[in-house]
Amino acid sequence: MSEAEATITRPGALATDTAGGPPAGAADARAAAVTTTAAGRPRRGPVRAALVTLRPRQWIKNLLVIAAAGAAGALGHDDVPVRVSLAFVAFCMLASGIYAINDVRDATEDRLHPRKRFRPVAAGELTPQAAVMLGGTLVVAGIVLCAAIRPLLAAVGAGYVALTLSYTLVWRHLLVLDIVAIAGGFVLRAVAGGVAAPITLSRWFVLVVTAAAVFVAAGKRHAELLRTVGATALSGRRRVLEGHTESRLRVLLAASGAIAVAAYIGWALEIPDIDGVPWRILTIVPFVACIARYGKLVAVGQGESPEELLVHDRLLQLGALVWLALFALAVHAAS
Repeated sequence: MSEAEATITRPGALATDTAGGPPAGAADARAAAVTTTAAGRPRRGPVRAALVTLRPRQWIKNLLVIAAAGAAGALGHDDVPVRVSLAFVAFCMLASGIYAINDVRDATEDRLHPRKRFRPVAAGELTPQAAVMLGGTLVVAGIVLCAAIRPLLAAVGAGYVALTLSYTLVWRHLLVLDIVAIAGGFVLRAVAGGVAAPITLSRWFVLVVTAAAVFVAAGKRHAELLRTVGATALSGRRRVLEGHTESRLRVLLAASGAIAVAAYIGWALEIPDIDGVPWRILTIVPFVACIARYGKLVAVGQGESPEELLVHDRLLQLGALVWLALFALAVHAAS
């Protein structure tokens, strides 16, 4: 943690004079129990720190688990909604468990990041031991829940855990493979939804998800690169960013975005009209609008946290709602 964000006092510790004088009295020790940072932010308690570490806001990414059954129009069939909902919960547990474990591994690097330095482990609000125990418990519980839904889903969940944990140790440091690994996490979420349902995933669906995942991952790297222009290893720039260039990432963004749009159009054109209304074709417009809007935001360096764009950007939300409404109407008409 930087000196500007270092905590002034710690619970249970005796305050000392800045000049190296003797420990303060009992009154000062009791006052030290309520701590604040040098920036004035209250020190979070263990429960809140644990909740922040789980990153519930990022659970929005796990909606991809529902996407496969939704795209196939199977959410209203038999026990599919229950299976998919439980799979969503399981992957939220897996993702949160991995966040907690990775925060321990990344603590030193996070302290150099303008936003990540506030993560509880990096800020010293949650001990590494507690974070690892919390993360390990959630990962095991998530795998057990996956196995209860379907044994094959447990294998997908284990693959997701292996990929995301190894990302911190290996893939994030390797050029190109870092983007592939990030995209792989998104694709495995979508595959998990298909396995949980269970349904057969169409090739078009897999291609759309894969291309869109690469688009998001490249946008994340592009934002990191813009943020760290001129930075050195001492100020938090990771070595892998030195291999990326803005022009190459823009090419990758353009290519993956174009492939996602082309694959989506190919999928939509395969679905016949219902009562003379081309419902699936109509969904192309908001889908393309969302890709274009996301690309514009990424171009100015706002793609480092994809979930924040989805939560805060009104135009993205509007496009997504229009797409969802048209898609729901298409499913309803077909049934």
